[in-house]
Amino acid sequence: MKNVLKFACPILLLLLSAVVVDAQQQPSLKIATFDLGKVFTNFYKTKLAEVSINDRRTQILKDENGMIEDLKKGEIEYKALLAGSNDQALSADERDKKKLAADTKLKDLQQTKAALDQYDQSAKSQLADQSQRLREKILAEIKDAVNARAKTGGYTLVIDSSASTLNITPVIFYNNGQADFTAEILKQLNAGAPIDINTSAATASKTNRP
Repeated sequence: MKNVLKFACPILLLLLSAVVVDAQQQPSLKIATFDLGKVFTNFYKTKLAEVSINDRRTQILKDENGMIEDLKKGEIEYKALLAGSNDQALSADERDKKKLAADTKLKDLQQTKAALDQYDQSAKSQLADQSQRLREKILAEIKDAVNARAKTGGYTLVIDSSASTLNITPVIFYNNGQADFTAEILKQLNAGAPIDINTSAATASKTNRP
C-alpha cells in the first residue's frame, strides 16, 4: 500500500498542477445581463414606430369604411332598380331600362367588393411588412449599443434576462444585478429623443383609441 501511495502521490500532484496552469491560461468569463423587453418597450423609437403603425392602421380603416359605405349605397340603388324592373305599373320599355341599369349596378357592386377585398389584403400585408421592418431596425440599433458596451467593458457574454425557454420558463433564475446594462443602454438610446416624444405618443394613443 505504501508503495502504491509512493508512486500515486507524485502523479496526482502533477495532474493538479496541470489543471491549475490550464485554468490560469484560460481567459476569465465575464458575463452581463440585459432586459431586452424593457429596453425595446421604453425606447423612444419604438413609441414612434407604434404611432406610425397606428396612423397607417387608422387610415386603412377609414378607406375601407368609405368603400363599405359605397357598397351599402350601391346595394340600395340596385334593389330599387331591380324592384323597378319588375314593377308592372311601368311600361315594358321602362322596365327593360331599369333591368339593364340593375345589371350594370350589380357588376359595379361586384367590382367594388373585389376591390375592397384586394385592398384589405394588400394593406394588411404592407402594414405587417412595415411593422417587421421597423422592429428589425430598432432591434439592430439596440444590439449595436449592447455590443459596443460589452466590448468596452471587456465582457465575454451578455444574456437577455427577459428571455424564456420554449416551456415558458425563465432562462435566468438568479441575477444579482451587479452587471446589468438595462438602465445604462436605455438612457443612452433615449438620449436623442425629442422632448415631446412622450406627449406625442400619449396623444396619438388617445386619438387612435377605439
